[in-house]
Amino acid sequence: MLLDVRITLRNRIVGFGSVLLAVLGGAGFRSFGQAPTQTQQLQTTQAPSGQPASAQSSTAPPGILPQQAQAQRGGLTVVVIDPAHGGTDPGARGAGGMRESDLVLDYAAQARKSLQAQGFQVRLTRQGNDNPSFDDRSAMANAQRGTVFVTLHVSSTGSPGTVRVYTMTDFPQAASAPGLIPWDRAQAPFLELSRQLGNLVQGQLTLQFKGSPNTVQPATIRQLRATAAPAIAVEVSSILVEDPAELGRMGTGIADAIARGVAAFRPIYDASAVPGTAP
Repeated sequence: MLLDVRITLRNRIVGFGSVLLAVLGGAGFRSFGQAPTQTQQLQTTQAPSGQPASAQSSTAPPGILPQQAQAQRGGLTVVVIDPAHGGTDPGARGAGGMRESDLVLDYAAQARKSLQAQGFQVRLTRQGNDNPSFDDRSAMANAQRGTVFVTLHVSSTGSPGTVRVYTMTDFPQAASAPGLIPWDRAQAPFLELSRQLGNLVQGQLTLQFKGSPNTVQPATIRQLRATAAPAIAVEVSSILVEDPAELGRMGTGIADAIARGVAAFRPIYDASAVPGTAP
């Protein structure tokens, strides 16, 4: 289930020193003010309904330097996998007490093995039943060089047995201080690369799961907004299946599709001279 975020983003820009230290240290940036509940955040016609979640709060740096995005350049070697929800936020719930947070953790473990078989290093934003903040999850990708970010969800809507890939919607034009990118717009320079990654992964998923879309779809997704790397969300349908084993059996195909899609994206990433632009 993708996350429905209703939040007022701050526009102030922080100085080079504090931001650079935060990014290089992989600091745990947290949600702005009273954090959004982790509920469905799609704004497309296929947006599934959300589930309430625990609030997260504190303050996040609202600006990054373009040079920090540039630091992500180099060969693609790292994939950050984000199993959504966790802790006090189980996400969507299905029959027999099935929880989205448990399913995506299992999917992430399988994706990790498939990606490692393709030669990638893999980082998981959580490996147990904890609930990192949205910005903690993005910060893990931002602290890496040569990385992409994949967040995993299970929807409460959609045709059972299908999988959809989403990328962040286009960002409206916004004025900012010279030489700085607002923290909440970190994904903006990477939108085109994210779409290319999304289409490659979606193509592999469509081969595995009939009825899935052929191309990536845009949506407003909190985990992607502050990620300074190509980033996609993968959403599986549906938590409401009568037999929970059906969703479990999808794990191998999902992992294989993600690994194949990211491997196909690697030469595109490596050839791109500027973050967010096609080669």
